[in-house]
Amino acid sequence: GKNVEPPPIQLTPVPTDTAAASTSPDPLVRWPADTRLNYVLAGNYRGDLHGDAQVLWQRQAAQYQVKISINLGLFSPLMISQGKVSDEGLHPMSYEEKVAGIRRSITLGEQQITLNDGQQALRPARVQDTASQFVEITWRLLSGQLVLEQGATVRYSMARPGGVDEWVYDVVALETLNTRLGGLAAWHLVPRPQAKPRGPITAEMWFAPSLQYLPVRIKMGLGGDSFVDLLIDKVEQADAR
Repeated sequence: GKNVEPPPIQLTPVPTDTAAASTSPDPLVRWPADTRLNYVLAGNYRGDLHGDAQVLWQRQAAQYQVKISINLGLFSPLMISQGKVSDEGLHPMSYEEKVAGIRRSITLGEQQITLNDGQQALRPARVQDTASQFVEITWRLLSGQLVLEQGATVRYSMARPGGVDEWVYDVVALETLNTRLGGLAAWHLVPRPQAKPRGPITAEMWFAPSLQYLPVRIKMGLGGDSFVDLLIDKVEQADAR
């Protein structure tokens, strides 16, 4: 589909009662409008990091794209998920990432997932990828399928270039983040360590109920003491027509 940049408009806070959206006969009504999240970035990778990042969500009819761009000059990772949306959530069909000049990808068929090395794995129900997971959790929260509270867990299968695993996130607390949009209360999700990690990348996530449960902070571990920490700076959203 076309890559249409969503125009900057005022984000409308999500209503506390999502019952109307949940009972709509058209499942696409419940999905957020095209949204661009802009983040300020700090971190450490062989020294202090400073930069910016974007998460861009776009949908045309039942097709979607999620694009995560981290802008750090020479070291600028990029992750793109594409697929379909349905009343059961995001249905990724392809995922690719470019990190340190190395491109890795997977293809997600209806029954099988083809990994970066050409090997195949069975496709679990409602599987997500590294980029789609952020939007999928937002949608599950908006549609009332998922309710966050301290001590709860969030589970789903995640396909990455090296393989498919179940990921479990613990809901730690509702924390207040100091951002350029003001103080934002957000639920903090922390991933449990993998028994057999396929790589060093992990992600803690914070979802803000007052901003449509969008991920307002993402802290990605890159292995060792290296990390990038994305904090919301600006939200741009197209009209939800």
